[in-house]
Amino acid sequence: MTRNNGPADPLGPNTALVRAGYDPFDYYGFVNPPKVHASTVLFPDAQTMDRNGQKYTYATRGTPTTDALCDAINELEGAAGTVLVPSGLAAVTTALLAYLSPGDHALIVDSVYGNVRQFCDTMLSRFGVDVQYYDPMIGHDIETLFKSNTKLVHTEAPGSNTFEIQDIPAIVEVAHRHDAVVTMDNTWATPFFFRPLDAGVDVSIQASTKYPAGHADVLMGTISANAEHWRALKRANGALGFCGTPDDAYQVLRGLRTMGVRLERHQASSLAVAKWLEGRSDVVRVLNPALESFPGHDLWQRDFKGAGGVFSFVLAADQTEDFKLKAQRFLDELSLFGLGYSWGGYQSLALHVDLSDRRIAKVPVEGPLIRLQIGLEDIEDLIADLERAFAASSTV
Repeated sequence: MTRNNGPADPLGPNTALVRAGYDPFDYYGFVNPPKVHASTVLFPDAQTMDRNGQKYTYATRGTPTTDALCDAINELEGAAGTVLVPSGLAAVTTALLAYLSPGDHALIVDSVYGNVRQFCDTMLSRFGVDVQYYDPMIGHDIETLFKSNTKLVHTEAPGSNTFEIQDIPAIVEVAHRHDAVVTMDNTWATPFFFRPLDAGVDVSIQASTKYPAGHADVLMGTISANAEHWRALKRANGALGFCGTPDDAYQVLRGLRTMGVRLERHQASSLAVAKWLEGRSDVVRVLNPALESFPGHDLWQRDFKGAGGVFSFVLAADQTEDFKLKAQRFLDELSLFGLGYSWGGYQSLALHVDLSDRRIAKVPVEGPLIRLQIGLEDIEDLIADLERAFAASSTV
């Protein structure tokens, strides 16, 4: 009897998340794939070993568990191949090392994740790569920055902490005319809300630590490439020896199954809180691409299918006030919002953003910038928690 493999028509996004990357009947019908813990893989004979003539040769090159996650990410991204690495930062740095050589020029968005900037300013520069930062709102005008040795453009949309939306199709068009690779950190939207490869990006990067894992207990990154750039990525990753562990891969794959419904909740709650913040006199502005008031909202609406649960706002302050003290007074009064880095888990988080590393992009100067991750709690409780924090910060 032939088992029915399901409908031939394209699946909806949540259905795809439930089914992606793994057929239970490959492993006797068990719903989740087995966790294969391994380093050494045995060969049946010397000839097979000599020609690497079997699917698995050593665990750094993949196991059934890590392959299940890679296959799922390939389906979701529309990628030719995906590699797993130990963190989101490792995902970006591995991608940059895969396509850059000494003497190359790289354009890096100025609203890039801060630790990526540190890597660019130290390791890449030390390796002889000329790094130049550009305004996230530059669009087609990025052409003015290209040199004869420009080999890569790294994008991130929205930008870290200030949430600028880049015109990805415009940047891709210019970069490809100059034979440059385009990489994109798509952690905020995930391929559920935006598929970079469909927009012409060559390499899509996610910190799976965030929404795919979803429970603040896993570190992992994924790098997914189109057919033209997959081989170079795979070679670089193999040379560096990065790999994801089977336990973490299993948890990320399990998290993927519910990522869609979690993202929809994150989006609805964060938009409600953002709109509430917009109505307050002690908030200068709210930096959330899903708000009509946000510069770049039209680009977000054109390219994205939804919004993540992370955004920032500028806390109103007198210019004579100590911004850091005011931000700390606000944060210390929060009880439901945890004070911590990262995001994408079920708990709401808050932190004071330091933008002193920005070189090109304009940053808010009217008051301290507070970043919020809106979790899965009830909105009314989160708003009440924020109310108390506003009251406390007003006494600084």
